[in-house]
Amino acid sequence: MKTTTRLLLTVSIAFGSAPAAEAGTINGQAALALAAVVALYAPLPAANKKAVAALFKGDTNFPYSPKITVTADKVVCRTGNVDITARSCELKFKNTSKTLKGREANEVYATEAIAGIAAEGAAGSNIESLAKLSCTLDPKALKEKAGGGAECSYEPAQ
Repeated sequence: MKTTTRLLLTVSIAFGSAPAAEAGTINGQAALALAAVVALYAPLPAANKKAVAALFKGDTNFPYSPKITVTADKVVCRTGNVDITARSCELKFKNTSKTLKGREANEVYATEAIAGIAAEGAAGSNIESLAKLSCTLDPKALKEKAGGGAECSYEPAQ
């Protein structure tokens, strides 16, 4: 075996490779929180936004019963680990996008973290991203207060 090949093989084994991001699901309180922070900026009817906000603050007596779907094509959030004042999120929906900075971006970033979206580092920043987010809230199930009624699915962002 040539020295170069042996060296490459040794480096590959020693450092391995990062696992590929996978599609996932989120349930329960983390799904409700993620749906709620994304719903603030999503192109949803006002009644749906009010219902999501009410459910998120614990008002399960809010007079709304149909299931609510909150979707986003892509959510990418960044925080700085060198410039610790840097925090931003880009939320993309079908026909629109929204850029968040500061507190609003931090809310989305932190909620993604609570939901288990892993941050990846890149040149002075931490990045959390997901694509094809689809959250379903069932007000009837949430009223039961038994841990169900909120589910999200997503794919890794490209």
